[in-house]
Amino acid sequence: MRAHIFTALVEHKPGVLQRVASMFTRRRFNIESITVGPTENPNIARMTILTRGDDKTLEQIEKQMNKLVNVIKVTDLSRDESICRELCLIKIHTPHEKQKSQVMQYADVFRGRVVDVNPDSITVEITGDSEKIDAFINLTRSIGIKEVSRTGTTAMQRG
Repeated sequence: MRAHIFTALVEHKPGVLQRVASMFTRRRFNIESITVGPTENPNIARMTILTRGDDKTLEQIEKQMNKLVNVIKVTDLSRDESICRELCLIKIHTPHEKQKSQVMQYADVFRGRVVDVNPDSITVEITGDSEKIDAFINLTRSIGIKEVSRTGTTAMQRG
């Protein structure tokens, strides 16, 4: 099974996300991550869905999504022809100055941004592909992660 990304242009109306999620549930497909937001047209939203499956399953997902009434267009993106990003906020336990300094250095190396500093924690914003975010999380795990919030993958075709 391989990871796969679908984007769908959908009508920007209440209930559309629920219909798409229900289709995945009925067909026993799993959604690894999903992001939804408006496009340049306020009546249309873009859904980016990361899922896993074999070629037959992925073909079925695309066909079933295209059958949904509120779906305008489904695009099957491969990682080679698309730009994929994720946003992550990570709150790290830093009661001592040495830990604060270490986390700030790590954030700098990963081109992250410190977005909040408290007496016992620092929150860092990291954007990039999921491997980069996983690497930052693994690096800071030994310091002590208090909380992680990830958006999931968002993507669009190159060019």
